[in-house]
Amino acid sequence: MRIGSTRIILAVILAALGAGCASAGKRCRSLTGQTHRLFKGTTESGRPVKMPYLLYLPTGYEESTQRWPLMLFLHGAGERGDDLEKVKTHGPPKLIAREGKEFPFLIVSPQCPQDGWWSDEAQIEMLDALLDHILSRYRIDHNRIYVTGLSMGGFGTWGLAVRYPNRFAAIAPICGGGDPRGASRISHLPVWAFHGAKDKVVSLEKSQEMVAALKKTGSNVKFTIYPEGGHDSWTKTYNNPELYTWFLEHLRFDKNMP
Repeated sequence: MRIGSTRIILAVILAALGAGCASAGKRCRSLTGQTHRLFKGTTESGRPVKMPYLLYLPTGYEESTQRWPLMLFLHGAGERGDDLEKVKTHGPPKLIAREGKEFPFLIVSPQCPQDGWWSDEAQIEMLDALLDHILSRYRIDHNRIYVTGLSMGGFGTWGLAVRYPNRFAAIAPICGGGDPRGASRISHLPVWAFHGAKDKVVSLEKSQEMVAALKKTGSNVKFTIYPEGGHDSWTKTYNNPELYTWFLEHLRFDKNMP
């Protein structure tokens, strides 16, 4: 579902994203708004969860009573481990920490254990439990929950959406892949996929397979291929304000709703 009437408001909000700390007289926020957190709990199946994550609260959150959009960011394999600072290497956490970017979302950026993989069944269940935790503690608009990730996180983005197809408003997997057999479960979900044509780590075919499978279901999936891009197709993507505008144009649509 599109929210055409919000375009002007979104343009104003997202201008801050492009401006960073360039505005005269504006003090750059470094780590302000992005803090280290630890979630301890259990999954629906009873699996114990201990998951560190970065939490970004947007400017105005504490002073307002409104419900805010939520973005879940899944990092790549190189940022796994037990040092949460590594999650700031790429993507929105990097833009916040190093460039003082501001976003009109709460952003949750969990860290995968060294021996884990985001698209594994165990990690998918743990991410779902983490989202339940966040939704219970913060003022989140449940109809505006978005997922994006790069490389291993791109696989996790596809996997999480297929497992919980009615939870999200839109997803943006970057240089990832998934099981095309699950495409029918997310045919209703807005998807914008990204990949570099010269990626030698995760082949372009991985995204192409998912996109082709979605198109067969009638999905209006978007697909951006960077002709000269290698594996790092995320820097250009996350620096593009159009991605965040696109996210905010979508509300969750539950295909099981009457």
